[in-house]
Amino acid sequence: MTNQSNPQDPKPPGLLQIIFSVLAAFLGVQSERNRERDFQHGKSTHYIVVGLIMTLLLIVALVGLVKLVLHSAGV
Repeated sequence: MTNQSNPQDPKPPGLLQIIFSVLAAFLGVQSERNRERDFQHGKSTHYIVVGLIMTLLLIVALVGLVKLVLHSAGV
């Protein structure tokens, strides 16, 4: 059972597929097949919302990490 769907599949990508696509785009490793599926069957608003949420989570994680390091350094 594969997690990737056929680009000719008319069914839109699910939430997990959108999350994995956005993660792959963050890392720059998106496959051509998944990119075609996203552009043909996905709604851009779904990808934009997931991308914004993931960007906010990344910022919160980085701020938390910096605060933790500064706290442990005694600053």
